[in-house]
Amino acid sequence: MKIKHLLLCVALVIANITTVNAQEDSKVILENAYAQAKKENKNVFIMFHASWCSWCKKMDKNMMSKATKQMFEDNYVIEHLTVMESKKNKALENPGAQAIYDRYSGGNAGLPFWVIFDSNGKLIEGSLNAKGDNLGCPATPKEVAEFVKKLKASSKLTDAELETVSEQFIIKK
Repeated sequence: MKIKHLLLCVALVIANITTVNAQEDSKVILENAYAQAKKENKNVFIMFHASWCSWCKKMDKNMMSKATKQMFEDNYVIEHLTVMESKKNKALENPGAQAIYDRYSGGNAGLPFWVIFDSNGKLIEGSLNAKGDNLGCPATPKEVAEFVKKLKASSKLTDAELETVSEQFIIKK
């Protein structure tokens, strides 16, 4: 009886390790996001990030703050795709995410990098500014103003709501 119990425990541990390390394919994430966006009449906000990226964490914190969370969630289906992990954390990456990141000029841009699609998967806005630089997690007044323009073009956010987003993102010194 004890051997059967031990074997069952080992099988459960192995199954749990496999489940923890198996990341969802980026294609599936995007398809599900597009379907949800169609159903909810929203656009899709995809953020490429990595576990080591402090600016990615800042971007999430700003988007999910008490002041802005509802605004982002009312206008976008928000998903994350993990890329550029260290060797020891490669299992955290979503299969296919790097190719999508590269396709939208993210390859040399750094993280966070984001794109906004309509519910059919057509690119509306991206993380690059007019000079081709990544806005990433915008923090300066100039970066935030560019980010707000992109949000205005891809959402139903009002001017007052966009002002709240600006206040949340600009780093105060």
